[in-house]
Amino acid sequence: MPHRQHPVDSARPTEAAMTARLRAAGCVFAEDEARLLAASGAGDERLLEMLEQRVVGLPLEHILGWVDFCGLRLLVGPGVFVPRQRSALLVTAAADVTAPGATVLDLCCGCGALAAGLAHLVPGLRLHATDISGAAVALAHRNLSRHGARCYEGDLFAPLPAALRGTVDTLLCNTPYVPSAQVGNLPPEARLHEPRATLDGGADGLEVQRRVVQEAREWLAPGGHLLVEIGEDQEAACLDLLAAGGLRAWTRRDDDVGALVAIGQAPRVRREYGRSGSAPSAAHSKMVPEQP
Repeated sequence: MPHRQHPVDSARPTEAAMTARLRAAGCVFAEDEARLLAASGAGDERLLEMLEQRVVGLPLEHILGWVDFCGLRLLVGPGVFVPRQRSALLVTAAADVTAPGATVLDLCCGCGALAAGLAHLVPGLRLHATDISGAAVALAHRNLSRHGARCYEGDLFAPLPAALRGTVDTLLCNTPYVPSAQVGNLPPEARLHEPRATLDGGADGLEVQRRVVQEAREWLAPGGHLLVEIGEDQEAACLDLLAAGGLRAWTRRDDDVGALVAIGQAPRVRREYGRSGSAPSAAHSKMVPEQP
C-alpha cells in the first residue's frame, strides 16, 4: 500500500507568497517584511491577519509590536510614532558630545528610542523623557526601565521637575518637522496610522522647534547640547533659530540615509536670560565645536 502523506496546511502563507502579496500592495521592502512576519512566531490564523493588516497599510512595526532601532528591539504600538532609521544619526551625533554619567532629556520622546539608543552607547546616563501622549510615555517607560529613566506625560518641558532646570547636558528632540502642506504626501502608514501631531511641524515645519528653542537655554547645563532632526531645506532656518536662542549652531548629515541633524551648544558660562532664551548677537557656523 502506498504511503499516505499528511495533508499540508494550505492556510499558512509561504514567505514567497507573502512577499508577492506585499510587493503588489506597494511595500518597497516586501521581501524583508515577509521574512519578519514569517519569523514572528504567529500561528497560521494570526499570520494571515498580520499580512492583511500590512497590505491595507498598517505600519509593520505596529503589527509586530516592536522596531529594530540602533540595534535594539524596542516596543512600539498603535497611536505612537515609529522611529525612523535615519534618526540613528541623532543618536550617534549625541554620543559624540555626551560624557558617561551625563543628564539626558529626550523631549517628544515617543517610545523612547533616542534615549535608549544613546544609553546603549554611553554608560551611566541619567535619563529623562517627556511626551504629550500617554500611550507614548507608557512605551517609553517600558523601553527605558532598565536604565532607570524618569518619564513624564505633558507638553514639552511643562511636566519636568524644577530641579532639572539648568542641568541637562544633552537634549535630544525629534520634533515633528514636516510642513503642514506636505503631510498629505507622506506614505499612508504614517499619514493614516500615526498621530498627526507627531508629523505636522506647522507652516514651515519648525513650529515646535521654535517652542523648544525658546526654553532650551533654561534647561541646558553650561556647555550642554540640543540636537534636533530637520529636513534638507530647513537647514539655514534652523541654524538661525538656534543662534537666535543663544546657542552656537552647526549641522551634521548622513547622505546615505538622507539624515540631517542640527546641533546647538549653550555657552560654557551661564548667563541669566528671560523665558525667550534669547542672547545678544549669537553667530552660527557649521564647524564642530570644541569638545567638553
